[in-house]
Amino acid sequence: MVRVAIAGGTGGVGRTILEVLNTSSDHQAYVLSRQPSNSPNTLTVDYSNIPELTSTLETNQIHTVISAFAVAGDSLATSQLNLIEAAIQSKTTERFIPSGYAIPYPEQSLKVLPQLKDYFKAIEILRASRLQWTIFVNGIFLDYFGPPTLRSYLKPNVFVVDLESRVAAIPGDGNVPVTFTYTFDLARFVVAALDLPEWPEESRVVGDELTWNEFVGPAESILGTKFTIHHDSVEKLQRFEVTELPGHRALYKHFPRKAFQWFMATFELFTTDGSSRIMREGALNERFPEIHTLTVKELLERYWQKRE
Repeated sequence: MVRVAIAGGTGGVGRTILEVLNTSSDHQAYVLSRQPSNSPNTLTVDYSNIPELTSTLETNQIHTVISAFAVAGDSLATSQLNLIEAAIQSKTTERFIPSGYAIPYPEQSLKVLPQLKDYFKAIEILRASRLQWTIFVNGIFLDYFGPPTLRSYLKPNVFVVDLESRVAAIPGDGNVPVTFTYTFDLARFVVAALDLPEWPEESRVVGDELTWNEFVGPAESILGTKFTIHHDSVEKLQRFEVTELPGHRALYKHFPRKAFQWFMATFELFTTDGSSRIMREGALNERFPEIHTLTVKELLERYWQKRE
């Protein structure tokens, strides 16, 4: 049985991977946590102490480390980089999955997302190490378009299409394909990939692919109502401005409006230049065709149509 440790296992993506991993009889899952726990599968760690981290990995015979830290905050800058160094030094650890679970960020994205410096630094260190590693890319999380009845551990967000309010603010011309992937589908591919004999540097997962215009069309048809449509030009997004959707206002108490607009404009720009489209050829979908992924149409029919 392969022993796998998840860093960030209480966060949205990490918790999802942990839940799916716990259903596998071929793997023993552990959670690396700063906080003590009575759970026998929780390993209390100090991410600032590399020798202690190394000892924890070796004592518990951890073969694979999955990092699921959020891009925001200092976790990538300190915790993940120290964890990578500990994994390199550990005599039992052979594989590492760094935090990603988004798009294959272009290098120029550092100009607008300076916190990605540590994302690229992690890849640089892993590429020069003895560890086998892979980073997962999956596009935009489909969870953000589900109602509360959709099972998800992600924090709520409203991105481009506000299904509750029947309003959309389309980035650019809305004709560029975008990849949408449900977190639990991503997690199933992550767990399936643990058994692959070799890992590519990039593991691609494609849930569904369609343009924003193709997203809104079925939404109007299935929900039986016309949406109010706005269009945010690339120039507007480059000024870090987005049309405020009704669902945004409830998010400001946790994410101030100015910072929220900057963050959302950045990721909406990624959907206008093809960065948010994950190439299906060679993706893990081909390796594991038995994993059915939730499509946008299925999401709308299962979780929105019944609400009408």
